[in-house]
Amino acid sequence: MLALLVLAAWLGEYLADALLGTWQVEYDLPLQLTDAISAVAVLALWTRRQGLVELLYFWSLTATLQAILTPDLGWDFPSVYYFTYFTYHIGAVVGACLLVFGCGLYPRPGAAMRVFWLTLAWAAVAGLGDLVTGGNYMYLRAKPEHGSLLSVTGPWPWYILATVALALALLLGLEWLTSRLRRRDLARRGTTEALAV
Repeated sequence: MLALLVLAAWLGEYLADALLGTWQVEYDLPLQLTDAISAVAVLALWTRRQGLVELLYFWSLTATLQAILTPDLGWDFPSVYYFTYFTYHIGAVVGACLLVFGCGLYPRPGAAMRVFWLTLAWAAVAGLGDLVTGGNYMYLRAKPEHGSLLSVTGPWPWYILATVALALALLLGLEWLTSRLRRRDLARRGTTEALAV
């Protein structure tokens, strides 16, 4: 159900752009990291494939969480965009936590670095999209209009390098924390199973 909710909200935003006649190539191609996260969320929730779960977990608990806390959203409540934005963003975070902590699909060792390199690859695709369309996908050409974590990381292009370094630190820190939680969970399950016998 959560996969369908995320999919409906994500695609609903594109449908609203088409119906309202606001779709523009500079802003509305699926080249934001959020687009990749939404697609991965749907697939990870639907299939529970480990690689997709890892991508969803690391992306949603870093980039998506930041987007929820400091949204670059030009629409307010009760706009359809307000609801779609928060539905697919919060849905991705909930889905990641459900898959990892609820289903026990903890990331494998080295997952943070794999996600880091895939994120850079996605940024390269978004950068190419920026060159072709004149857009600002993944904020590679300019900072968001509204305040965000990027607002405190320096001017262009330095904020991009600072963001890459910060992303790496967050991913590695999250991997370290998650590995500790995984060990604790496995130890707790082992104790519970031993007591049940």
